[in-house]
Amino acid sequence: MAGNDEGAPSVSDEEWARFMEQAAAGTGGAPQEPSARARAVAARLREEEARGGFGQPPGRRTGPAWQETTRRGRAGRRLKAGLAIAFVVALALIAIRPELVIDKVTGKAGQDARAGQPLPAETVRPSAAPTAVDPDRPTPGEPFKGSPALQWADGDLGIEVPEATALGGLSKEQVADGLARAKQFLVAANLDPATLRGERPQAALDLIDPAQGELLERLEQALARPGKDHDPLQMFVRTDSAEARLVGNVVKVRGRLSFQPGDAPGQVDVLADYTFVYPLVQAKAGADEVSRSIVRRQMKFTLADPKKWRVEPGTIQLGAYLYDIGNSACFVYDGYLHPVFSSQAMTGPTPSGTPVDPYDRSKDLAEATEEGCGTVSRT
Repeated sequence: MAGNDEGAPSVSDEEWARFMEQAAAGTGGAPQEPSARARAVAARLREEEARGGFGQPPGRRTGPAWQETTRRGRAGRRLKAGLAIAFVVALALIAIRPELVIDKVTGKAGQDARAGQPLPAETVRPSAAPTAVDPDRPTPGEPFKGSPALQWADGDLGIEVPEATALGGLSKEQVADGLARAKQFLVAANLDPATLRGERPQAALDLIDPAQGELLERLEQALARPGKDHDPLQMFVRTDSAEARLVGNVVKVRGRLSFQPGDAPGQVDVLADYTFVYPLVQAKAGADEVSRSIVRRQMKFTLADPKKWRVEPGTIQLGAYLYDIGNSACFVYDGYLHPVFSSQAMTGPTPSGTPVDPYDRSKDLAEATEEGCGTVSRT
């Protein structure tokens, strides 16, 4: 499964070494939080396809004009008086907001302004992880502060549908319809407010071709009786509303859709590779610590020519899929995200291993997973 982007340069060796030294001394700004499980689920395509399971499936400066010089004599006294007033006002402002001067001197204001600029759409796989940003902690008012996702698109605006073309025996209109349904599924499974609150993801389920009966049965079992081998998080993003809630109504999204000929005549594969960033706070009254969970999905959908294949109109076939979750409690398989908050006492296994950057979209998700409780380098 493919995934791509125009990425920024990676962090230099010197910067990384300095960061590791700071982290060891306890002074680094990047959080060391459990990555939850980085778990990948790959469909056994051909074996299960026959049973109706997973289908197979990505400036020059100038002096004043001459008119201005002739006015300077008359305006001189007024200018001096005006400057005096402005100086007093400036002193008062500095006393109230000293950070304005500090940011101006350090250049932080300009950095923040640049950081707030949205990125262009992702069209190819990025060559490296996003560069480091100011590790300011997020707040309820600025839940994406200190995160590369600050420049990502909001919600379904981040799922851009490419222009369709006729392919694999399917018309341009059929491909366009399939691309739209793939987006609908991604939105229903990862962005729909009801789904995020832990409610039944009916809109997403309704988009799956009924011919994939075994897949639908597995999803129903996962929703009714979650467990390690039947976890709804494999397909849907859900939170326990009694434990945590989304900050505001924005989820940041980055990734891309692409399509290619399928494995058989009359088929087209749609490839999806997206990362979703969820800012969350504890559900208890007065909670204001923001903790972000990051979910990346790579999925393959299959479109089929109804003249050659038996397909249900208005639905789509789901193929192989992989997923990775950053910052959710390890070894908890109740079907919900469990973000880690610093104000909570650590329970369960101690995170270990080399920190992984959940914002790194430069590599495909692993085909296999190692048991354990890893860490993320940032959230």
